[in-house]
Amino acid sequence: MPEYQAPLRDIRFAMNELLDFESHYANLNGCEDATPDLVDAILEEGGKFAAQVLSPLNQVGDQQGCTLVDGQVRTAEGFKEAYQQYVEGGWPSLAQNPEFGGQGLPESLAAVIAEINGTANWSWGMYPGLSHGAMATVQAHGTPEQQAMFLAKLIEGLWTGTMCLTEPHAGSDLGLLRTKAEPAEDGTYRITGTKIFISAGDHDMAENIVHIVLARLPDAPAGVKGISLFLVPKFNIDGDGNLLDRNSVSCGSLEHKMGIHGNATCVMNFDGARGYLIGQPGRGLNCMFTFMNNARLFVAQQGVCHAELSYQGALTYARDRLQMRSASGVKAPDKSADPIIVHPDVRRMLLTQKAYAEGGRALTYLLAQQVDRAHKATDPDDREDAEKLLALLIPIAKGFLTEAGVEAANLGIQVYGGHGFISEWGMEQILRDARIAPIYEGTNGIQALDLLGRKVIGSKGELLEHFIGHANAFIDSQADNAAMAEFVAPLQANLQRWVKLTHTVVARTQSNPDELGAASFDYLMYAGYTVLAYIWARSAAVAQHKLDAGSDETAFYQAKLTTARFFFQRLLSRNEGLARSLEASGETLMAMDAQAF
Repeated sequence: MPEYQAPLRDIRFAMNELLDFESHYANLNGCEDATPDLVDAILEEGGKFAAQVLSPLNQVGDQQGCTLVDGQVRTAEGFKEAYQQYVEGGWPSLAQNPEFGGQGLPESLAAVIAEINGTANWSWGMYPGLSHGAMATVQAHGTPEQQAMFLAKLIEGLWTGTMCLTEPHAGSDLGLLRTKAEPAEDGTYRITGTKIFISAGDHDMAENIVHIVLARLPDAPAGVKGISLFLVPKFNIDGDGNLLDRNSVSCGSLEHKMGIHGNATCVMNFDGARGYLIGQPGRGLNCMFTFMNNARLFVAQQGVCHAELSYQGALTYARDRLQMRSASGVKAPDKSADPIIVHPDVRRMLLTQKAYAEGGRALTYLLAQQVDRAHKATDPDDREDAEKLLALLIPIAKGFLTEAGVEAANLGIQVYGGHGFISEWGMEQILRDARIAPIYEGTNGIQALDLLGRKVIGSKGELLEHFIGHANAFIDSQADNAAMAEFVAPLQANLQRWVKLTHTVVARTQSNPDELGAASFDYLMYAGYTVLAYIWARSAAVAQHKLDAGSDETAFYQAKLTTARFFFQRLLSRNEGLARSLEASGETLMAMDAQAF
């Protein structure tokens, strides 16, 4: 397994040089404590914890997995102790409300720490990661009494949270769920039903687990409008949050999975469990979207995490592994063969991983910055601007970056050759762990439908135009910079083609609704490459400026420019094929009779 080291230099580039987090934090309500010195210290300590505590447990979690003993899930060796260190370090409270014991730092800073932890050990990182979504949901929709009962313990990390959505027969169609919620005389509810695929559904790392559960009230109509949302703790609590008896919720079984073995994916049985209605009756899915949007950015980061970890492992191996001689002449005459990093095809794979990891990191930080602005910007117009960007870019980031993460993890195996297929090296684990990301929190097909159907067509193009306005402002800022022409011109061309392709697809959907589904995934991927081109063009502009100013970090900034050029010449060119697919109708997808497949 690669020995993960947090890429702090690149993290600081994205935060400080590309996105100017220092000025950003200065413009947020209540974030005055997020000084450069404090942020830097947090990054240093977060990197140490991830490298020294979490990374060594990554392969342990994969090999040992979780076990269900007498109705209680036991995590892999070292997981519980690592979580205790995490809580003692105050990490769960980093960006939480000071009213309930949080430190009140920006949410984007917590997102950076989540990436560091997730790259070191994704399975472990899911336990506290899901808790942040639960906290956001209670903070946004809970009553003052519910916040007093649940938030302090969640923020402290003594309790963790889950998201209980789907059921065996429902999948992503939540309108089909059957879990019932019966009102009780004391004002609570009795929740009965079975939920599946519940990440961190049960474990031994925290003293209580708060399940965020979708269920139906007795008089609820069919479909999604009949769904309400409930808080269901593993252990019942009193009004002050003190633990009482065990609630009637249990892990019925553990799912046997392809990857993320260190995280307990549970079948959860609710047998008249005591729950608390959160939000208004029938508005459960609306409330749950607070959790789901939080989770979708978290999953977008998963693609970055697996790309980064696979890249680190592949790069180390490529520098050490000797095979054959370079076609352009011997590069290591003192050795029996040249290291494989000299070979063009190996560099193709490494640069693809690097472009996805670093570009994806900057994109997720940009989105985390918008989360800050949406919640804490002093100007209402800034909040509205951020919300529009998030609405369009979240499905793009979740869909595209998770596909990219799988590709990067797959390339990591290929760099190792036969050794990549052998478990002891740890590269195949990264691919197995990465493969779930395009599926959960809404499959990428659903993300694509959301992007094209709800966000682009549903807003009548307003959200797309809003983002393109931001991109065009950057393009205009580089009008007199000849050195940036190689990036700005293709970016502008792809943006213009994006608009044209949108009109083409929308026109076809008027006469055939299936055209929406036929085009949506290719549309998402085209959007993803274009948005990442915007990120890489901005990165190239910063790097070129630093070089022109005489920076003594020449190698770092030259590598940025080289990676940007690689992305534009070898990866953005994939949009040509995607555009041809989008220009074609969906007739070939739907022409064959279902029985003929």
